[in-house]
Amino acid sequence: MDAILLTDNQFGQLHMSTLAASALLIQNDVDPIMQLGCRNKNRIALLSELFGAAALGVTSLLLVRGNKVSKEINPKPKAVLDVNATELISIAMTMKSDQQVGAFSKFFIGGSVWPHDPESGWIPEKLTNKISAGAQFMQMSICMDMDLLRRYMRHLITNKLIRRVSVIAGTVILPSANAARWLIENRTNVKIPDEIINRLEQATDPEQEGIKICTELLQQMAEIPGISGVNIMSGGNLNAIPTAIKAAHLNS
Repeated sequence: MDAILLTDNQFGQLHMSTLAASALLIQNDVDPIMQLGCRNKNRIALLSELFGAAALGVTSLLLVRGNKVSKEINPKPKAVLDVNATELISIAMTMKSDQQVGAFSKFFIGGSVWPHDPESGWIPEKLTNKISAGAQFMQMSICMDMDLLRRYMRHLITNKLIRRVSVIAGTVILPSANAARWLIENRTNVKIPDEIINRLEQATDPEQEGIKICTELLQQMAEIPGISGVNIMSGGNLNAIPTAIKAAHLNS
């Protein structure tokens, strides 16, 4: 495991600030990937967070627009969106290029992307703009559909984007079929095939089956051209993540 992704009040669910959480991880010799979203902060607040991140020693940034707030949140907070994700990436890149502040030069800047089946002649304009703004890696949303992932990666390779950016795939260890259905219904751009839901439904031990599925997907993702790594999310049991990684034998 190389780093831990800290999400910025994802989907409007209240969590500790990613800046504070990053500080705690760094104190314990763990490398954080600090997510910073545009949804809840204006540009002054975002700049302040980036200055704070540099001062604390944060090096990896995932800069995103931020998903819409869930309908479950009440009262519903107002979105700010003073800048969009591409603009925030550009701001961080400008700071990174400032030779007077050496801490900024350590920033490894990332953005988000979701795999899909592009139409014929599709030009990945938004993705290209993020890369041109300074993004060095792209973090995918959860995609457990390997055929879809392969097709999407072929498009990125065809458009020669893999030469300019690293791509991190996304998956999740599902504890049950109900957990899979909940993600599909409540989380944007999550791709979980019916085959996986059926396996969890029929399993005697769904939690172990979820780990087994993740292990299989990790092995397949390692063989897909253009994928540089995988972000593994947990449906509950965090200890399942190192178990799946170890079972995949990717370092042997």
